[in-house]
Amino acid sequence: MDIKPIKTKADYEAALDEVEHLFDSVPNTPEGDRLEVLTTLIEAYEETHYPIPSPDPIETILYYMESRGLSRSDLESYIGGRARVSEVLNRKRPLTIYMIRKLRAGLGIPAEILIQPYPLHESAA
Repeated sequence: MDIKPIKTKADYEAALDEVEHLFDSVPNTPEGDRLEVLTTLIEAYEETHYPIPSPDPIETILYYMESRGLSRSDLESYIGGRARVSEVLNRKRPLTIYMIRKLRAGLGIPAEILIQPYPLHESAA
């Protein structure tokens, strides 16, 4: 089979080219097995060299609102009153553990996204 680890960008590009060539291979054949091993090596390389950053918690909440047709008032049962929702969405107040738990349970937003640090805007006092 003669497969080696992907250590450089050139190795990565060569592996991608070979995967493209093997893409329609039949499973459980030598070509299909080679395709499976190469895709595993490519995934490992990409995880190390091209990590995907965690999404911003506030952007995630806004996405969930838009994709589900929710308004700011719909968030009140998860975050608090109208003013509190506004403060959170305008990055003037951080999410609390209580809010994160409610958003996870009510909207299904993963807690691991909501607990990520994100920038807050300084309030003009």
